[in-house]
Amino acid sequence: MSTTIAVVDDEEHLREAVVEYLQGKGFDVVEAADAAAFRALAESTPIDVVVLDVAMPGEDGLSLARWLRRRGDVGIIFATAAGQPIDRIVGLELGADDYLVKPYELRELLARIRSLLRRLEVRPQTSSGGAPIVARAAGRTVVFGGWTLDLDGRRLLAADGRPADLTPLEYDLLEILATRPNRVLSRTQIAELGRGEESAGEDDRRIDIRITRLRRKIEPEPDRPRFVRTVRGEGYVFVGDAG
Repeated sequence: MSTTIAVVDDEEHLREAVVEYLQGKGFDVVEAADAAAFRALAESTPIDVVVLDVAMPGEDGLSLARWLRRRGDVGIIFATAAGQPIDRIVGLELGADDYLVKPYELRELLARIRSLLRRLEVRPQTSSGGAPIVARAAGRTVVFGGWTLDLDGRRLLAADGRPADLTPLEYDLLEILATRPNRVLSRTQIAELGRGEESAGEDDRRIDIRITRLRRKIEPEPDRPRFVRTVRGEGYVFVGDAG
C-alpha cells in the first residue's frame, strides 16, 4: 500500500518543491495552502504523514495539529521558521512527532519522514487472549500491569495501594511516556518535555540511565521490559496493559 504525505504550507514555491521532491521518491503527495483547504482534503483522502507549517494565515498549524490528533494517529512533522526550544516544546505537547526549522534540506525532510514511518509501524502487541495491550486512561490516572499512575497526585501506586519509591525525575519520565502510549519518543523529545530549555541539551546517556532505573522499579523483568521498550535507533515507547 502506498504512503500518502500531505504538505500544508502557505509558501507556494516551497510547497511545490516539497511535493515534487517527495513524488519523485515514490510517495503519493497531496497539498494545501491553508488549514481550511487541508480540512476539506482530509475528509476524503486517507493521510499517513502531514508536513505542517506552523505560521499560516488564518488557522495556524498548532490549532490544526490539535484537530488532527483528535481524528487519529496521523504522523505530524512541524515545519516553521521559529527555532526556539519553547516552540519545539509546544509542538511536542500538542502531539507533533518531529520538528524541522525552515529553511530545511529536502533530503533531511525525507529522512525524517522515513524515520517517522518506521515509528508508526510500532503497534500495540496483543495478549494471549488477543486483546490489545494498551494503557487505559481513567480520568486522571493511567492503569497498567497492576500499577496506577495518579497524575493529579503525582504518584505511582502498586496493586495493594502502596506508593512506589520514585524520584521526581523518575515520575516525570514515566508520566511523559505513559501519557503518550504507543508513540515512540526520541531522547531529545523526552528531555524537552521533561525540563524544557534546561535539559534540551541533556545527553542521551542520562536519559538511558533514568530509563534503566525506572525499569528496575516498575518492570516484572527489567532486563526484558514489558512497559517501557526500546526502539533501536529511535528512542523509547510505552506499551501499557489493559489487563
